[in-house]
Amino acid sequence: MSNVLPRAAALAAAALLATTGALVGATQSSALPMAPTCRVADLELAVGGPQRAGGAIDYPILFTNTTGHNCALRGYPGVSVTDARHRQIGTSAIRTGEPISTVLVAPDETVTAVMRTNSRSVAPNCRPKSTYVKVYPPNSGVAEEISYALRVCGMFEISPVEAAD
Repeated sequence: MSNVLPRAAALAAAALLATTGALVGATQSSALPMAPTCRVADLELAVGGPQRAGGAIDYPILFTNTTGHNCALRGYPGVSVTDARHRQIGTSAIRTGEPISTVLVAPDETVTAVMRTNSRSVAPNCRPKSTYVKVYPPNSGVAEEISYALRVCGMFEISPVEAAD
């Protein structure tokens, strides 16, 4: 009889895992609830102030959930710079290669992805200054253009979306 209870618990745990894909014993912070993917209409997009790091300049792209429900972002946004006529200037930002994770975005919460380029002193061959930064949220075929004057010099990279610090 003493073996029955542990065996029943093991069978119940296996059934839970098989039907839900949940990890038995997973903590609340590591198990994200199901949430729809954030759409452009769900988000307010902005470019934060530049942060200098050696010969590079980082510009955070801010994704703020404007809905009354949770939504999720996973992966890299698509990012390019455009002129006043909405024509792309140069190539799109390349991915940094950092690992991705699913980020749950609660109502009114902001998460970020970081654009990086070089300072003019490091890479003097610069593109013309942009009028807009065009951003496709991860897994979205719809972009938003953010009014922002950005000069890309040398590298142009984008990180995956991650929770704000």
